[in-house]
Amino acid sequence: MPQVTLTVNEKPIAAEVEGRTLLVQLLRDTLGLTGTHVGCDTSQCGACTVHVNGRSVKSCCMLAVQAEGARVTTIEGVSDGQTLHPMQAAFRECHGLQCGFCTPGMIMSAIDMVKHHPDPDEQTVRKWLDGNLCRCTGYHNIVKAIRAGAAAMKAKTRENVA
Repeated sequence: MPQVTLTVNEKPIAAEVEGRTLLVQLLRDTLGLTGTHVGCDTSQCGACTVHVNGRSVKSCCMLAVQAEGARVTTIEGVSDGQTLHPMQAAFRECHGLQCGFCTPGMIMSAIDMVKHHPDPDEQTVRKWLDGNLCRCTGYHNIVKAIRAGAAAMKAKTRENVA
């Protein structure tokens, strides 16, 4: 069996995997990082979104061996353990979740979006989330949460610079 070596949430990981093992399976089944959800297995819903080398990726359509040497961040890795990431806090404050199943993927996609669009308007948010499905909400509070999270991320960046 092939061995894959990568960094997950800032921790070095080495694991033997079958060649057909998906990244989402490695994260959930081998590493126990169950915040990354499996919703469709066809890359349609976005619940499995993680960051690979800083970019959002649907981990159900990436083989674990393709992540060799990569830096992977899951929803468990975006907070500092004590304080929620500004995007996580915004989802909580703006009621951007109901059942919560899609939330990790939405948050991971939103954090990546803010890197490219630091002050997104509603249309930009809706377009960026095109590959993330929520079956509970009408997306209104999700969009509101992402815009609030983007503003909080921008403010935090300014604080860190000052």
